[in-house]
Amino acid sequence: MKALVVDDSLTIRRIVIKALDLAGITDVAEACNGAEAVTAAQGGGFDLILMDWNMPQMSGIEALAKLRAGGCKTPIIMVTTEAEKTRVIEAIKTGANDYLIKPFAPEQLAEKVKRLAPSAA
Repeated sequence: MKALVVDDSLTIRRIVIKALDLAGITDVAEACNGAEAVTAAQGGGFDLILMDWNMPQMSGIEALAKLRAGGCKTPIIMVTTEAEKTRVIEAIKTGANDYLIKPFAPEQLAEKVKRLAPSAA
C-alpha cells in the first residue's frame, strides 16, 4: 500500500502519516498543494490519496475534480476543516470516496483507510 498525503501544513501531514502508520501504511509520499498532488498522482502508483481542501495554488477540491476528470480511480479521502454539510456533499459529488473533519482521532482515519483499502488492515 502506498499513500499520498496532501496538505499545506507540515504538522498536519505528520499527524496524517502517523495515523496511516496505525492502519499499516508506511509507504507515504507528500504534496503541499493540489497542483503537486495532481502531478504526483498522474505518476501513478498510489493506492490511496488523503487530500486537504484549503491549500495555495490549487485547492483540494480543484485537484480532486482534475484527478477524476483525468480518469484517476484511486480512493480519495478529503481530510479538512470544511465541516458544513454542503461542503461534504460537494466533495462526494466531485468524487471523494470519504470525508474526515479535522481535528480527528488517529483511530478515525485508520478506520476509514481500512474500509477503503482493506489490504492495509
